[in-house]
Amino acid sequence: MTGSSMTYGRYLALDQLLTAQHPLSDRHDELLFIIIHQTKELWLKQMIAELLPAKALVREGRLIEAYKGLARVSRIQAVMTLSWDVLATMTPSDYTRFREVLGTSSGFQSDQFRAVETLLGVRGGGVPGPLTTEYAEQPSLWDDANAALAAAGFAVPTEALARNWPEKYEPDDRVREAWAEVYRDPHTHWDLYQLAEKLVDIDDALATWRHKHVLTVSRVIGGKKGTGGTAGVPYLESTLVKRAFPELWSLRTDL
Repeated sequence: MTGSSMTYGRYLALDQLLTAQHPLSDRHDELLFIIIHQTKELWLKQMIAELLPAKALVREGRLIEAYKGLARVSRIQAVMTLSWDVLATMTPSDYTRFREVLGTSSGFQSDQFRAVETLLGVRGGGVPGPLTTEYAEQPSLWDDANAALAAAGFAVPTEALARNWPEKYEPDDRVREAWAEVYRDPHTHWDLYQLAEKLVDIDDALATWRHKHVLTVSRVIGGKKGTGGTAGVPYLESTLVKRAFPELWSLRTDL
């Protein structure tokens, strides 16, 4: 349906969207909890929609064209991080009044979040779903970036270019040194340098999101276990050290 017959509500499918919240309790704050998490899933969907073409462009060596999508991802991450502040208006007393209706459901089970991590280069952990499993069979964005680095003539080890994609990526000093060469002469290697900084923006934003997640969960449930069976805050704290592009962080010590 297009043209004069199209309305705002039809275009955005508001009948379906606004009736997709189904609180299981009569507690006021449960609606907020649902909307926050549904909104995050929508943003994750958009992040995937940006990452897939950006990955393809990087793999093809069209780095400058990939910058827009990568920049958009980091902006989306910033919005998602701010949403924790909204959820933090829910006090521990508010949450405990409806927490039991969640059962064993948990954000830990989000296939889209794991898929984003997997696309970036953080592999393993969590509950793998269809998207996560699909993307784990392909090179990550970090693998694509290293391939572009090698195509530009830098000495990237074959172990980083032809590895078993589903396995966890292990940082390599030779990869770090190759990227350090880019950073030592950014004007000569401007496209790779800017790509690296776009990747650091994303990793930085993801680390910030994780940190705010820890603070919010700690504020709302304290030391209780997570609904999905995790240790709660201690588990979330253990994820703070994760980096999708580890050599882009470690090379800074070498400069």
